[in-house]
Amino acid sequence: MPDFLVIGGGIAGLAAAYELFREGQDFILIEENDYFGGKVKTIEREGFIIEGGPDCFLSEKPQVFQIARELKFEDKIIGTNDEFKGTYILSGGRLHELPEGLMMMVPTRIIPFALSPLISWPGKIRMGMDLFIPRKRDDEDESLYSFVTRRLGREALEKIAEPLIGGIHAGTPEEMSVKASFPRFVEMEKKYGSLIRGMLAAKKASSNRPKTKSNTTYFMSFQKGMGELAENIVKNLPDYKLFTGKKAVKVTYQKGKYRTYLTDGEIIESKHVILAVPAYNAAELLEEINKDLAELLAQTGFASSATITLAYRKEDWPFKVNTFGFVVPRIEKRHLMALTYSSVKWSYRVPDDSYLLVRGFLGGATNQNDVFLPEKEMVELVLAEIKDILGVTAKPLFYEIFRWPRGMAQYKVGHLERLAKIEELVFEMPGLALAGSSYRGIGVPDCIKSGREAVRNLLNK
Repeated sequence: MPDFLVIGGGIAGLAAAYELFREGQDFILIEENDYFGGKVKTIEREGFIIEGGPDCFLSEKPQVFQIARELKFEDKIIGTNDEFKGTYILSGGRLHELPEGLMMMVPTRIIPFALSPLISWPGKIRMGMDLFIPRKRDDEDESLYSFVTRRLGREALEKIAEPLIGGIHAGTPEEMSVKASFPRFVEMEKKYGSLIRGMLAAKKASSNRPKTKSNTTYFMSFQKGMGELAENIVKNLPDYKLFTGKKAVKVTYQKGKYRTYLTDGEIIESKHVILAVPAYNAAELLEEINKDLAELLAQTGFASSATITLAYRKEDWPFKVNTFGFVVPRIEKRHLMALTYSSVKWSYRVPDDSYLLVRGFLGGATNQNDVFLPEKEMVELVLAEIKDILGVTAKPLFYEIFRWPRGMAQYKVGHLERLAKIEELVFEMPGLALAGSSYRGIGVPDCIKSGREAVRNLLNK
């Protein structure tokens, strides 16, 4: 009987397993799929590096750097090709470049912002009013929609915040909790009384910090894609402790030990269980031993999404690409949420410089049905939108589709209050911990942090 059972072999589960191994604990990890990494999935095809899920992590969060340094694969980390880092927004059927100095959704440079045709003059004046609007008096949670329209106005929400920020979470601004999803904005309003002043202060603080490695950019990845992260963690763990093709269906607790039932009839007994699975899976597993906890977990919303990667010869593309891509606001009523030029954003993604790799994003909270379209129909839909937006009629050499049903946790208004109740109930259960993107952050660094903290919390109980 192992002391610890980790259920789920995504990044959070692997991070938990690594922390257990590092602490000399007896553990096993089970994963229902035939691979480790969860939504961090990279494939190689004909010399092309293709991401199924996230293509990067934020450099301002240290967790990926830390684990890469500990496991000695930090040299595999790469930055974006920032000479091409411009991003465009589709507005009124035309692509407009984000003005220089726009940080997230907040203008920090007057001239480029004033000259940009993306926002109307009334919209620009309304965004500037952020400097004079009083800060929020109470500490109640509010939606991203409420927060952005209150501080920057509706045009800023619809044309900038929603496609740039809402798209990260595949959620709707009307439901998304600003405290859970973007606590930095809330803190800026509290401290500076203005997002513009807050961003200017952050910009100044950043410029005053000691310079890091010259290749450190805001977004980072790995030479062979984000899957290299999962591969390197797995490579450093004992393979006899890691199992794929093992799906848990129920967890019970009796006389100081957990019993985990698998679909193949196997029962695994352990003193501790770490559930590194989506909240809805955790709810199903815990239904028998704590109905209140299961009910709270089941209330977490999820959105489905899909990515489609298309490979082209550059000579078939009608113009030279010198940008990372573009995002699409909901008000444009398109199916594409965004399009990234993967081989421009990152090095090492194509066999040689004669190719172009493009990735489209579908689904999200408002276009869930697109995720489940038949393959041929999805490809035709994406190619039609690329033709309409970019004027590109070339056919791709090949494509790869990845679908993620219920793949993105939705931090809705009230998420943190419900999470506090969940954590209280978990604390009362000896030997149980939760980890993953359903709770306190959806990014890869957040998942690593949650997995490692789950272990430390159990060891310190």
